[in-house]
Amino acid sequence: MATPFQLPSDAASDRPPQAPIARDRLLRLAVAGTAAGFFSGIFGVGGGSVLVPLLVLWLGYTQLEAAGTSLMAIALIAGFAAAIQGIYGNVHVADGLLVGVPAVGGVMLGSWLARRLPHRTLGLIFSAVLVAAAVELVLQ
Repeated sequence: MATPFQLPSDAASDRPPQAPIARDRLLRLAVAGTAAGFFSGIFGVGGGSVLVPLLVLWLGYTQLEAAGTSLMAIALIAGFAAAIQGIYGNVHVADGLLVGVPAVGGVMLGSWLARRLPHRTLGLIFSAVLVAAAVELVLQ
């Protein structure tokens, strides 16, 4: 059994290299990235709420693949968006660190758990979180 610090035996490095990206797939990835960046700039969200559903629904990723790919993209998006928001004076660096540093432990635990839950269960949990967030926003 893999610990949160070990790659599972079926890690991506065990997979054969992917074929070149088809034009339609490339376009869908670009649109998904643009949408994630747009919503990140406006609302501070984009990865989990925009990019993951698009990767699953448009590109056939599993929930785990979509989450991992989204996190890779969000690292770039978040860094750029934080810099832009910092220019406008909207960043509280100390508070960001107080949220971000403990989040590393949450990432490790969540990643470990996600590898053990069925794909369908992950999708249902994710959908419930999105619906709860939507209801909360409507009721405010």
